[in-house]
Amino acid sequence: MATAHSFQSWGSSLVHGARECSLRGLNTVLPNKAEEASRRRSILYWRHDDNTWQTLKDWDSQRHQPLGPCARQSSLPAQNQTMTTYTDKGEKPEKGKFVKFHHVTFWVGNAKQAAVFYCDKMGFEPVAYKGLETGSREVVSHVIKQDKIFFVFESALNPGNEEMGEHLMKHGDGVKDIAFQVEDLEFLIKKAKERGAVVVKEPWIDQDSHGKVKYAVIQTYGDTTHTLIEYMGPYKGLFLPGYNTPMVKDCLLPTLPPGLLNFIDHIVGNQPDDAMVPVSDWYQNCLMFHRFWSIDDKQIHTQYSALRSIVVTNYEETIKMPINEPAPGKKKSQIQEYCDYNGGPGVQHIALNTSDIIQAIVNLRARGMDFLAAPDAYYESLRKNLKTSKIKVKEDLKRLQELKILVDFDDKGYLLQIFTKPVQDRPTLFLEVIQRHNHFGFGAGNFKSLFEAIEKDQDARGNLTVYN
Repeated sequence: MATAHSFQSWGSSLVHGARECSLRGLNTVLPNKAEEASRRRSILYWRHDDNTWQTLKDWDSQRHQPLGPCARQSSLPAQNQTMTTYTDKGEKPEKGKFVKFHHVTFWVGNAKQAAVFYCDKMGFEPVAYKGLETGSREVVSHVIKQDKIFFVFESALNPGNEEMGEHLMKHGDGVKDIAFQVEDLEFLIKKAKERGAVVVKEPWIDQDSHGKVKYAVIQTYGDTTHTLIEYMGPYKGLFLPGYNTPMVKDCLLPTLPPGLLNFIDHIVGNQPDDAMVPVSDWYQNCLMFHRFWSIDDKQIHTQYSALRSIVVTNYEETIKMPINEPAPGKKKSQIQEYCDYNGGPGVQHIALNTSDIIQAIVNLRARGMDFLAAPDAYYESLRKNLKTSKIKVKEDLKRLQELKILVDFDDKGYLLQIFTKPVQDRPTLFLEVIQRHNHFGFGAGNFKSLFEAIEKDQDARGNLTVYN
């Protein structure tokens, strides 16, 4: 039997035991509020194998235990899953602020065709353009929009563009940059540089008749970058300086049902094995993010494969960035398959939030979008588990089953989610549609069903092979 550990929280019930751990909270009478506050930060666990006490900070340093001094266990009784959420936001930046996702930039072989695909299948509309006609001689950009979501598709115009050419050969079509709107860009870049971040492009200002915008670019995992964007006053243009109206208007789009997608909920990055913790630490150190949620391979696994995940977020918790890595299993994980075909780490999927997932999926299916399908057994189990749950799902479960929408819940709320199949030939990037009802997790209870659905397609591709 694996070594067991027990946890004791001095003055707190916020304890977590991640892997073969028994939990118990002990109430302690504390002499004063200052000491109480101090001891609430002192969560200890007892190692039965060597009879020693260690803090959760020490536990955090051990491999695959993504915990922190203010970790909180959160149970998902319906799915028998356990995840960890975090109450400690870490340091509050003395200046500067990450406001929200601004846009996502894709590097693709044919930007026009890629933009048309997302418009036709996912309900986006062309909003801005930059190319030869606007004075951009090297790169063409097609910008599409849906409510608060902006995607930018870029391609090289000339055959000598080695940077974009090599990127496409290595990664195929996919996400190159995740842009954040920020306040006090100069301070954020200065702080990131002091903490070891690689600045790809130092701050610069671009402007046109509609206003002025400041930018900077930093390197994150793999070949992915983050562009920081600060508005230097009101900007009244279509998108950003240098962009004009689209060259062509698609008369087909108004005849199609709306996508009903509202904003970017989160963006997931896949890493090779052993890279998840260093990447999440980079966000915490260089961007002053903090851990929001985590789960390990003891909870997320199928018969063949497993994963681990840490979610990092900014201080205001408006930007969520899950970081995944594969865990060894009998066969190749879909996370490892992604890394193999992507040529390393990169963006696995983009989750798009909706306030009406049933109508959104009806509309997107009518537009021809292809989604992963959960088996009927999943919904039989769901109905059984919901009978003993404190929460009630407002949506018709029969309709959710017909549309293959997944449900995850805890004792406070639930979320609804569904995933597309890969949106390019390589089995890399895909999309998620998500609706939240007082639930701020990431579908831990559905990871197994999602993995099994992906593994079915993975096997059809000949990639559900023995893990080496």
